Amino acid sequence: MSFAIILLAVGYIFAMLHDVRWFLGLLIPLVFIAIYDYLQTQHSILRNFPILGHLRYILEFIRPEIRQYFIASDQDEKPFSREQRSIVYQRSKNEEDTLPFGTQGDLYKSGYTWLSHSIIPIHAKDIEPRIVIGGERCLQPYSSSRLNISAMSFGSLSANALMALNLGAKVGNFAHNTGEGGISSYHLQGGDLIFQVGTGYFGCRDDKGNFDPKEFQKEALRPEVKMIELKLSQGAKPGHGGILPAAKVTEEIAHVRKVKMGQDVLSPIAHSTFHTPIELLQFIDEMRTLSGGKPVGFKLSIGRRHEFLSICKAMLETNILPDFITVDGGEGGTGAAPVEYSDFIGAPLENALLFVNNSLVGVNLRDKIRIICSGKIITGFDMVLHIALGSDICHSARGMMMALGCVQSRQCNLNTCPTGVATQNKRLQWGLVVDEKKHRVANFHQNTLASFTEIVGAMGLSNPSQIKPFLVKRRVDDVTIKTLDEVFTYLEPGALLKDNIPAGFEKIWSAANAQHF
Repeated sequence: MSFAIILLAVGYIFAMLHDVRWFLGLLIPLVFIAIYDYLQTQHSILRNFPILGHLRYILEFIRPEIRQYFIASDQDEKPFSREQRSIVYQRSKNEEDTLPFGTQGDLYKSGYTWLSHSIIPIHAKDIEPRIVIGGERCLQPYSSSRLNISAMSFGSLSANALMALNLGAKVGNFAHNTGEGGISSYHLQGGDLIFQVGTGYFGCRDDKGNFDPKEFQKEALRPEVKMIELKLSQGAKPGHGGILPAAKVTEEIAHVRKVKMGQDVLSPIAHSTFHTPIELLQFIDEMRTLSGGKPVGFKLSIGRRHEFLSICKAMLETNILPDFITVDGGEGGTGAAPVEYSDFIGAPLENALLFVNNSLVGVNLRDKIRIICSGKIITGFDMVLHIALGSDICHSARGMMMALGCVQSRQCNLNTCPTGVATQNKRLQWGLVVDEKKHRVANFHQNTLASFTEIVGAMGLSNPSQIKPFLVKRRVDDVTIKTLDEVFTYLEPGALLKDNIPAGFEKIWSAANAQHF
């Protein structure tokens, strides 16, 4: 389309000039540029929009000057600033990612957060970048990277995007969460998988949409599947289901999700397999058995706090523990969600993570369950901060999308993603070259993890598990600085099992019940 527009423009110029030499002089170079753009594999936009795509790179080239004099700083854009996006692009391309002439951040602004370094740092090569996931009932523990790909389903992401992500995970030796849309052939490129099961039980359901143990077992026993994650809710739209209209259900999607053609595909608002905290844990134990003892956990966005404490009480009553819990922050979201849900429902990641960590510490179960966090994880600092708040592992979705080439066009819900990442349009998917982008994903992971381990070493720590809240400082106001353990309340081990329940937990602990949510 863009090439045709250019030719029309050239034809118009020729008509005005009445000189074939001008026509050929303009047309021939454009033809060669268009052919080159179609054949090159590094830039999705140029493949999808030959010739015109160069205009974006020209404008991007002069963008820093335009912004510096006329518009905004590199830290103003949302949801990810230009500075944040630039560091992803640079690290995914193995380009220089250092910052010249000092920080542009306001170090004296309320909320500014920084880390305490050590006079005696430790070299990054001496720091262990992995951690084992698997409790007492787990027969196949998984040695996980501290940074993995968060859940994104086939349907929300393109086939090329999923293949590039999974191949990147294979190259970099980290894990790729399938999302709740089932395991497609695009997920099976050799990378480690976290098989996510949502309320629709896609990929492991019967004809009526109920959980099918045999279908689940067939998927869970795949050698690529290293862990299973039961999704209770997600940060972008907790408590909200979904619908895939029949018109959008292709034969391929129907096969992967194990649904029928010609019918709307519903993702219910809640699970049908369990209705109480105890039944939830029994279901997790069943999935662990069916998978051959692989690590099984659940993912949720924190809402009514007593409901999570009800699950904790059920753990104490049944002695059935998940191997991990994934905490999704309200700021998460890679696709489309109603504005009200995105903006106003679900606890922000910091608060949610603190609560889940405190709850498990309070019932003496924290050392038996790994915590994974998800929500705007981009840099090594983001990882250190959220581990200090209570996490063990970080998952990134939009960071990985940007490593694929996402330019934050925010067209994920329109099927018009210009980089071919979040679209089912075959023409736009064509612009995303898997063999090129898989290396971008692996590079982003490797360089971010390298930054993370360097920071951990600079703090004088030999293992990320040693990161504690007192090592992170936050400016509370113009003159007051506190460490995180002074800003937030951290429970002592077993605090919820004693007679004197800590302030802020009395009512919700009393309301929690293992028999119902």
